[in-house]
Amino acid sequence: MKPGILVISHGSREAEWVRLVDEAVAAAAVSLPSLQGVPVYSSFLEIVEGRLIQDGIDALEAQGVTELFVLPLFVSSGSTHVDEIGQAFGLPPISDLEGDLGTFRVERTTSIHMGQPIDEDEEIIELLLSNIRPLSTAADRETLLLIGHGSKEPVFHERWQHGLNRLAERMRELGGFAHAATAMLLPDQAAARMRELQQNRPDEAVIVVPLFLSKGYFTNTVIPKRLSGLDYRYNGEAMLPHPAVARWLERRISTWLEQLEATERYS
Repeated sequence: MKPGILVISHGSREAEWVRLVDEAVAAAAVSLPSLQGVPVYSSFLEIVEGRLIQDGIDALEAQGVTELFVLPLFVSSGSTHVDEIGQAFGLPPISDLEGDLGTFRVERTTSIHMGQPIDEDEEIIELLLSNIRPLSTAADRETLLLIGHGSKEPVFHERWQHGLNRLAERMRELGGFAHAATAMLLPDQAAARMRELQQNRPDEAVIVVPLFLSKGYFTNTVIPKRLSGLDYRYNGEAMLPHPAVARWLERRISTWLEQLEATERYS
């Protein structure tokens, strides 16, 4: 038995986006003693040629991997991409939506182990709070508006909404904010939700919190454009390059390796 780790993130045309993801994966790999001799590959769903998911599978199998841990570095299990990836590894879909990735070629690996995306994680919540700390002057008179990518698709939309609501409420509790709300970019909810907040809570400043892995098109362009002309505080900070992302990777990988070791011991 030889374990291997395949981390999958979305990918971007922006080299900085890719670099930050790669650095987080590398930091996680270096910090885990249990990963000595275990190959780790940072792959991408699309765009980054030569580093796609099949490239990662091929590279790990070439190193003799027989137990493959697939870890989706996505912020929400409401992402249709996470389900697409699972389908391409042979898992059943969670809705009627069929992915278009086809089926990945897995020749030597005996077992595929599918991990879960970030969703709700206490340290990631602390990360988001630290990102907006410079924008807050009196939390008890401020409202948070957590904005994520979202989805229009049944099942996925509900998963996004559930996750956003729980994250926003936990941020409100930990940060001592007066109120917290959520919005998705898909469907386009941001401006309408902002206007509702300003109408219903006129005495509270609104701090916009982007729920995105790395800075890029959505944080730099889409959110400001959707909220154009409205009054809010925003710095566009994403999760990376905060070290909490690498620590999240460490925890997920370490837990899987422990489970794999226990299974082998008692099999």
